[in-house]
Amino acid sequence: MSEADQSGLGKFIDNIKALRTTLPGSYLRAGKPASDMTKASVMFNNFFLHIQGVRTHIYTLRPGYTLGMGLISLFLLVITVVSGILLTIYYIPSIESAYNSVKDIKYVVFAGNLTRNIHKWAGEGMIIFVILHMARVLYTGSYKKGREFNWVIGIILLAITFMINFTGYLLPWDQLSYWALVIGANIAQSLNELTDIFGLTRYFDIGGLFKELLLGGTVPGEAAIPRVYFFHIMLLPLVMFLFLGAHFWRIRKDGGLTRPDIFELDDETTVLSRPDLLQAETAVFLLTFAVVLIYSIYINAPLKELANPLIPENPARAPWYFLGLQELVSYSAFMGGIGLPALALTGLALIPYLDREPRYVGIWFSNKEGRGVALQSFFVGVIVLTGLLAITVNFGWFRDWWPDVPQLAITMINPGTLWVGFTMAWSLRTIRKTGSTRMGAIALFTMFLLSYVILTYMGTELRGPNWEFYWPHEQWPVY
Repeated sequence: MSEADQSGLGKFIDNIKALRTTLPGSYLRAGKPASDMTKASVMFNNFFLHIQGVRTHIYTLRPGYTLGMGLISLFLLVITVVSGILLTIYYIPSIESAYNSVKDIKYVVFAGNLTRNIHKWAGEGMIIFVILHMARVLYTGSYKKGREFNWVIGIILLAITFMINFTGYLLPWDQLSYWALVIGANIAQSLNELTDIFGLTRYFDIGGLFKELLLGGTVPGEAAIPRVYFFHIMLLPLVMFLFLGAHFWRIRKDGGLTRPDIFELDDETTVLSRPDLLQAETAVFLLTFAVVLIYSIYINAPLKELANPLIPENPARAPWYFLGLQELVSYSAFMGGIGLPALALTGLALIPYLDREPRYVGIWFSNKEGRGVALQSFFVGVIVLTGLLAITVNFGWFRDWWPDVPQLAITMINPGTLWVGFTMAWSLRTIRKTGSTRMGAIALFTMFLLSYVILTYMGTELRGPNWEFYWPHEQWPVY
């Protein structure tokens, strides 16, 4: 029967039967892949997949090379965004309703508590895996050969990841959120530590300006939650996705993931990204989601009493990923909260420009010497940093020894600045001893990674009321 003789209903039924081929055909453009050419066309013509190359080098598919850290970070972001969108349906960003809306999510909304847990743990998991991804990139020398600026973009993404998590931590408006906001506002105001020393605050209160930008006033109040909410769901995600897009675009334009120079890029050493790469990515996503889901089923996101400015938390803590900074802030608010983090991020960003040796790209630790430098830096760093912390715990610091010591001396000479000075000196010593800037980069980053872990552990497990030192499981005084 010709199409002209066919009834309208018959045409409709035939179109329904043809959906099996017409729908995938419209999506895939080149039709269902049946050959290497059409499989390559799927990657090239798809909006979501074209960011990847049509072919992938087999070396970069080895789990022991990338460890999947970048993919896991991306998938955790996707899980965080999707769960966060669901939470926005019920969350009310006002001082009167924020806490009760979170309680409703936790106790009333179907699967609300699980969704909140997934959102929190996936977001905080991003911090861990972004840092591990950075470590993989550095230890395999993957910031070289035109990829220098993409490393800088990665540093920016790391900072944004911290800020997004921090602003989300503030939204429940419980005791944890309120006093973390107080700590954050005081750090924002800590620039006055310098302007007060030089008598400039009365002319330009830059610390107060930053504090008001965060709070919408001088104290946490009605204006704070909508402002933090805007940062959390709008401004910071927008900036993150812009830089994330640039990050992936640079990876694509720079030839994909790095690999050792001995591996050529040809048909014998590459495979089609579809299905090999897509199958690996799917497996990583399913594993990531399964771990987050299981963890969220058994571990609840904390929610304490409604925020009360009259009952301070003791100790008042920042979220765990900022407790290393809070340890440094206890010596100098400006250097611990702003100066040293800015110096650390700047130093990390400059690594690709200070280490321009083209050798050993795509090889873990470059060679046997690199592994030795990393191990030596690790053990020396543990001894020096724990020694500095032990001195402050047992003997205090300048203000305890000389009560009238000028504030400038405390700002510029404290355990944090001494540690940063030591890491720089150790890196330069390594360069001089090995004759390699690559070895200096490995030493510097190892010290950075080590200090973040030790300082975070110090603030999380060894600090109690009044920020005093306590051994793990030691009983805190009861008030």
